[in-house]
Amino acid sequence: MKKIILLVVAAIVVILGVLIFNTLRLSSKQVASESLENIDLSSDIFQNLSRGLQYKTISFNEDAIPDSTAFFGFHRFLEETFPLTHTTLSLEKINTYSLLYTWEGIDTSKKPIILMSHQDVVPVDQPTLSDWEAGPFDGEISETHIIGRGSMDDKGTLIGLLEAVEKLLEESYVPSRTIYLAFGHDEEVGGANGAAEIVKHLKEKGVHAAMTLDEGGFLAENLVPGIDNPVAMVNLAEKGFSSFRLIVETKGGHSSQPPKENTIGMLAKAIVDLENNQLPYKLVKPIDYQFKYIGAELPFFKKLAFANPWLFEKPILKALNAHTTTAPTIIHGGLKNNVIPTVAEATINFRILPGETIESVKQHIESTISNKIKVEPVGFLTNPSPVSSIDSEAYKTLEKTIRNMFSNSIVVPGLVGGGTDARYFYEISDDVYRFYPIRITPESMTRFHGIDEKISKDNYKEIIEFSYHLIKNFN
Repeated sequence: MKKIILLVVAAIVVILGVLIFNTLRLSSKQVASESLENIDLSSDIFQNLSRGLQYKTISFNEDAIPDSTAFFGFHRFLEETFPLTHTTLSLEKINTYSLLYTWEGIDTSKKPIILMSHQDVVPVDQPTLSDWEAGPFDGEISETHIIGRGSMDDKGTLIGLLEAVEKLLEESYVPSRTIYLAFGHDEEVGGANGAAEIVKHLKEKGVHAAMTLDEGGFLAENLVPGIDNPVAMVNLAEKGFSSFRLIVETKGGHSSQPPKENTIGMLAKAIVDLENNQLPYKLVKPIDYQFKYIGAELPFFKKLAFANPWLFEKPILKALNAHTTTAPTIIHGGLKNNVIPTVAEATINFRILPGETIESVKQHIESTISNKIKVEPVGFLTNPSPVSSIDSEAYKTLEKTIRNMFSNSIVVPGLVGGGTDARYFYEISDDVYRFYPIRITPESMTRFHGIDEKISKDNYKEIIEFSYHLIKNFN
């Protein structure tokens, strides 16, 4: 008995030793920051963004035809607002509505970079209009904010980029490497007619970039428990996207004589089974980077958990949403309260973790629900993107620019759950990253695609300054 107790004590000591050793070994991954030159921005920048927000460049669905009046009006606004950009850079319209600017560099041996944004915005739910501080397409400027649909997603970035380019041109700046500005018109509905066509066009021209940068990363404030400083999420990859329709077909009947397997009951059970049997949480790239980069900045006991994923990974992975998610989004069935329908359908959306695929998700569905239910893919589908490097010169330049701009920030490579146009650009780029310094708090998070979308004046200036310095640092 004494030997057993001694063995248990020894095992506990060894485990504690391993935990503490790993924790002490997990050191900060943050690069040193350097001071940056101050830049004087035009007093018109807020008014320019305000005007851009007034164009209703809305993407309603994949099949809807873009509103040519809104998009062409927005294009004319850009030409009038940024004259040096439109006389110095060449502009191509891809598939009518998407914009591709080329700023020729003087050193052809350097690979170009591609800076992205998108012109389209999501619709506004009419019943929510009274909940907005100002009309969503009025572009109102308050004492502290610019208010309107697209201010955060994604005209703030698009117009901010052009402000930076215009400023550099005013200073007679000439880049050493070529810079492309790629602005799709249908990102909110998958980007198949915009970003995908831009990539096709650049590929035909033989363009291969060192880096593509898009939206999808941000400055998170008070969103990471245990860290008070802003966390700059530089997302190296994005989850895949797929939706599947579950279809139940029966002979129906009268509600007074319900069959053992009711149409809607079968569908409801399938939905519950999928929600109760979700795909597992996994520690995959680039989520493993989050353990190292975030963990190193945490207080000791939280750091201990991140430093020892072999013991504590499950709750952390849950907090990071590191699995293929399952979300029922649409349901149809039934016409009358005393008739059992012959057909009932539900659509389930999945955001697919790297390492899994559209096909593996379909197999999971079919193995989880009754074989009497049809499973059909529906709408836009895409597999998870590749994972970009954190060792490339491009990443290090991006990382350094962020740290120089926001010296108190913690730069963390990660994975974004939503979809972006960036997914298409791996084909023509060594690395693809997602980051612009939009500040996100628990309060402002709901403004993406939601009510009262707005950006602070200070944050908008930061987007312009970041874009300005990033361009110079790459050249």
